[in-house]
Amino acid sequence: MISLIDIKKGLTLFFFVVGSFVYAQGQTVVRGTIRDAQTRSPLAFVSVYFKGSKGVVSDEDGRYTISTANPKNVTLEFSFAGYKVFQKTIVAGITQDLDVNMELEEMAAVVVGKRRRTKYSNKNNPAVDLIRKVVDNRDRNRMSAADFLQYQQYEKMELSLTNKPEKLMNNRLLKNYRFLVENQDTSKIEGKGLVPVYLEETLSDKFYRKDPRKEKTYVLAKKKVNLGEFVDNEGITRYLNSMYMPIDIYEPNLTLLSNQLLSPISDLAPTFYRFYLRDTIELDGIKLVRLNFAPRNPNDLLFRGMMYVTLDSNYAVQKIQMELTRHANLNWTRELRIKQDFERGTDGRYHVIMSNILTEFALSKKASGGLVGERTVSYKNYVINQQAPDSVYEGKAEVIVDRPAATTDSFWVANRHTALSSTEEKAYTNMDSLKNMKSYRRLMDWATFFLAGYKSAGPFDIGPVNAFYSFNPVEGFRLRFGGRSTPKFSKRLYFETYAAYGFKDERMKYFLSGAYSFNGKSIYSFPLNFVRLSFQHDTKIPGQELQFVQEDNFLLSFKRGDNNKWLYNDIFTAEYVREFGKNISYTFGFKNWRQQAAGSIVYQKLNGSDITTVPDITTTELSAELRWAPNEQFYQGKAYRIPIYNKYPIFRLRFIAGIKGLVNGDYDYQNLTLNIFKRFYLSQFGYADVVTEGGYTFGQLPYPLLTIHRANQTYAYQLNSFNMMNFMEFVSDHYLSVSTDYYFNGFIFNKLPLIKKLKLREVAGFKMLYGGVRRENDPAYNKGTFLFPTDETGKTTTFSLGNKPYIEANVGIGNIFKVLRVDLVKRLTYLENPDVPNWGIRARVKFDF
Repeated sequence: MISLIDIKKGLTLFFFVVGSFVYAQGQTVVRGTIRDAQTRSPLAFVSVYFKGSKGVVSDEDGRYTISTANPKNVTLEFSFAGYKVFQKTIVAGITQDLDVNMELEEMAAVVVGKRRRTKYSNKNNPAVDLIRKVVDNRDRNRMSAADFLQYQQYEKMELSLTNKPEKLMNNRLLKNYRFLVENQDTSKIEGKGLVPVYLEETLSDKFYRKDPRKEKTYVLAKKKVNLGEFVDNEGITRYLNSMYMPIDIYEPNLTLLSNQLLSPISDLAPTFYRFYLRDTIELDGIKLVRLNFAPRNPNDLLFRGMMYVTLDSNYAVQKIQMELTRHANLNWTRELRIKQDFERGTDGRYHVIMSNILTEFALSKKASGGLVGERTVSYKNYVINQQAPDSVYEGKAEVIVDRPAATTDSFWVANRHTALSSTEEKAYTNMDSLKNMKSYRRLMDWATFFLAGYKSAGPFDIGPVNAFYSFNPVEGFRLRFGGRSTPKFSKRLYFETYAAYGFKDERMKYFLSGAYSFNGKSIYSFPLNFVRLSFQHDTKIPGQELQFVQEDNFLLSFKRGDNNKWLYNDIFTAEYVREFGKNISYTFGFKNWRQQAAGSIVYQKLNGSDITTVPDITTTELSAELRWAPNEQFYQGKAYRIPIYNKYPIFRLRFIAGIKGLVNGDYDYQNLTLNIFKRFYLSQFGYADVVTEGGYTFGQLPYPLLTIHRANQTYAYQLNSFNMMNFMEFVSDHYLSVSTDYYFNGFIFNKLPLIKKLKLREVAGFKMLYGGVRRENDPAYNKGTFLFPTDETGKTTTFSLGNKPYIEANVGIGNIFKVLRVDLVKRLTYLENPDVPNWGIRARVKFDF
């Protein structure tokens, strides 16, 4: 039976709920995000209020929510130091969304008289004085300033498809993958839906010791999406790591997207940036000043944004948010944001606790869809200036901790620094389902065929397709068909083969190789550890050495001048290759090579007063090569690796010994070669790639066994060849070469009216070769060695370098249509040689940011 008290309680609850509902109906609620109108960066600490009443401030992400019960409050104001006050009339009594873009006040000029204005200047500018104090103190504010440091690091790498939500849902290409596009995140980029397709998480303990300097990483756990057999999952990790290098905001230059961008905390920053003081706040008893910055030239690779600087003796950065300017000369990149937060540690200094880099890639600025890459790193549990045992630092720089529990979901839920969003959590299961779908596997199979040139046929790949057809003066039309085995056939045994036929010489050519992998990994992937045997019966141009391209690539069929110097070869090789974790590798090899002259090449030597023709030469070589590429990163292709160059040099030392009498070898000789590559970053002035190589051949040899210098008679600009040199034009038994390619990154063009809109980039180069042939190998002095080749008129076409170097130089324009580079190349020496070009136009296709 219901009592009177129960009735009263029920009525009270009823009227309370109804009253709350009615009151809510009368509430005015406004929420949204506040951004800088130019940079689109979120604005923190903006005052938001109804005119004549109290208000709220926006949070660190620029978000705000404000409410009022007064129906007369219909004018909402947004106020922030250094920005124009923004007012908006809203509708009373409802909940509504309002995103605001605030405009900067004009601070670049100060009124001096009635009509005269002074331009922005570094002189007597307190903002510039402040940034110089930050620069002066940057070394003491870095993590490396501590004698000892340890912390835990959580890192998340993510790739997402992006488009307007409705376009993603209605995209015909994605109709079979609706479960993917339904898993969208619409909060990261305004007006865009993000569909995560790749996710990788790493949890590590980090240790640092200043003296002797040592860094040690213990990887506690790793977890990532597996995209299936058609995608190099490890390659994605390496590529993303190269594009999103860890950011140290105190570095003068920040390495991102394979470029170096000048930091606003750099000695050169006042030269290329404008700085403005905005407002001052207080946090934990420390005063912070907001410092805004923007590039003087919006087309340069520079940032705009803001940082909070402590007004204590540290002059440390407490927070920084910045973006690449919209007009920056960077390809395929629509947006690039960096955000870092710092926290005061026990040593009184500010240490980074969160770092986020977000980039949106698209074919053009106006493209509706694209790809978003994001790297978020969280730091916690700092232990500062407490020495860890020496045993912690022993061994390799990185150690993978064996933790079976680290693979469980419960481990990640407990140990992630920040929880995954529901969208990110679904990415693991969604992509696992995707890789098992037949339609996805079929799509990736054809994508691999068109992009890499190989078509999957079960345990074999057929290709490369660009070598199926070509032509040259010796073989005429040439057809080729081949392929290779894949890990589906065996994870240890790998085979490769092809057969080719020339319709002019009417000869068959073929190649067969077999390799055994000792570590059960592909013989093309890191770390290499395999032995390989191969035999090739085919043609070759002496002195043509290509990288990442097949010699019978169809596009290389088109050549300038007389392309009539060829060889028929029978080459048997055996090699063992081993690569180590510190990017050190060695190769031991055996090579038996029988070469027969073809085309206009004839092997001849004097026999008394007669000239004797030598039908062929056979050599047998033992070789050893050592390669060291510290901190090397690369993109893994189907049949080779493409290095992603950084500031570290690459060394290659090779020794070859020819042995007479071993498997019909005709000569004894030794050859020593050293090659050094180094990329020099020059901040805003671009970068330069410099290659230095030297070699010496010991022994008395005919010219075909000397160093035949790399030449190029195609119309493509080749980085590692002399582009105005004819094939087999120069030979040496000792030489030194220097090659430089300088990329200005648009430093000049970015400042020219109209031209700057084309996003062109300047390039220049210089190649020089010193060398010679000792008298014992020069047919002019040693009548017993082979005569240098001649043309049909009897003129010599192969030479040794004299007392002057071979030199060529080039200037060009890059980034034409974002992919094309065109150079004017001028040959400066040995112009008297027959049939040599003085200059030429060469082109190169390059996909670069």
